[in-house]
Amino acid sequence: MLSNSRNQAVVGDLDIIAFRLRGQEFCVETTKVREIRGWVACTPVPYTPPDVLGVINLRGEVVPIIDLARRLGMEMTSGTDRSAIVVAEVGDAIVGLLVDSVSDILTVSSSKIQSVPDVVVAGSRARSTRGMLTHEQGMICLLDLPQLLGGGDGNQDGAVDHARPSVATRH
Repeated sequence: MLSNSRNQAVVGDLDIIAFRLRGQEFCVETTKVREIRGWVACTPVPYTPPDVLGVINLRGEVVPIIDLARRLGMEMTSGTDRSAIVVAEVGDAIVGLLVDSVSDILTVSSSKIQSVPDVVVAGSRARSTRGMLTHEQGMICLLDLPQLLGGGDGNQDGAVDHARPSVATRH
């Protein structure tokens, strides 16, 4: 059993989808992913936060598309033929996450997940990192989608509220 910096226990194996953003590897649990789509242009919506690119119609549902690199504090991403939209489901919310490319679907042992030092996760936005996976080529950052999308345990410093999109809900 492993406990990360937020005192959450992680046990057993974890299925993840790994993807690239700005030359870095990130991943999310497959249980949070509804599907992976190729890039499609989205319809802009006025007065949305800078990381919300717009919305797409996904089989009759209006789904917001978030520039994940921008949400994570990186330079803005432009969708290309190589880009992917990871459609994630967190609770009742459905949101598309623009990534540079999807690299792999893996099963990893929870013992491979290392805690992120508390000094690194000081702000509420930084708590969106659940842990780090080490492998031969480097490290993969495991993201906590509920925290990243604003559905986490609160907002001490106001950093999440201004970037929280209005997300589609399942009917």
